[in-house]
Amino acid sequence: MDFSIDRYQRTLTKAINHFWNTRNKQTIGRSKSDQGNRSAVTGGKQLDGFIELMTKVAVDIGIPKNCIYTNGNKIPGFFRPTKDWDILIISPNGKLISVVEFKSQVGSFGNNFNNRTEEAIGSAVDLWTAFKENGYPQSQPPWVGYLMLVERSKKSTATVKVQEPHFKVRKEFNDTSYLDRYCIFCKKLMQERHYSCTCLIWTDSKKNFGMVDEELSLNSFLLSYMGFLKGRLNEFK
Repeated sequence: MDFSIDRYQRTLTKAINHFWNTRNKQTIGRSKSDQGNRSAVTGGKQLDGFIELMTKVAVDIGIPKNCIYTNGNKIPGFFRPTKDWDILIISPNGKLISVVEFKSQVGSFGNNFNNRTEEAIGSAVDLWTAFKENGYPQSQPPWVGYLMLVERSKKSTATVKVQEPHFKVRKEFNDTSYLDRYCIFCKKLMQERHYSCTCLIWTDSKKNFGMVDEELSLNSFLLSYMGFLKGRLNEFK
C-alpha cells in the first residue's frame, strides 16, 4: 500500500477548510463579551479535521477503530491528575500506544507564542515523568506527536526584535519571525526527545497551506506515526 502524503491530500485539504470555516463561524457567533481571537480559541473543534486524518491513517495501518479514542481522552499525569489529549491509541490489553496533541495560532503572536511553548513542554514533561514513574502498565514508550498549525501573515513572517535587558538570547533566535521561532521550537522538541515527532504547517485566511520545513512536514510526521504503529500491530491481535 502507498503511504505517501498524496494518499491523504484530500483529507488534509478538508482539515484546513474545516479549521477556517469553524473558526470563522465561532468568531462571528460569539457575543461582544467574547470577541476576536479569544472567541475562536474558546470555541474548540477547529482541529477536528486533523483528528479525522490521524484516525484514517491508523485504521489504514490496521489499528482497530475501537482502539482509537477521540473524545474524553484524559490520561494520568505526574504533576497533575490528568491531561486531555486530542487522540489516543490504546491496545486491547490497556497499553498506551500513541498520544497526539494538535494546536493552532492565528494572530496575537506576541501574546500566545510563549503560551504555546510552555503548554507543549509542560504536557510532554508531565507525560514522560508519569511514564517513568509507572503511570502506564507497560515498559515500551508510546509515540507522542505534536502538530502545530500557524497562520502565515505579515505579522507572523516579519522579523521580531529580541528583548535582552540582562543576558543575550541564543543566537538562533536573532533575526527571526514568529513562524521561524515555531520552526526552531518544533525541531528542539524532537531534539530533546520531548516528542517522538512534530509537524508545523502554515496556512492563511484564503485557506492556502504548506510546510515550513521538510523535517517538520506532514509527510515526515505521518511516516513516523505509521512506522511506529506498524511495529506495534502485534498488540492488537
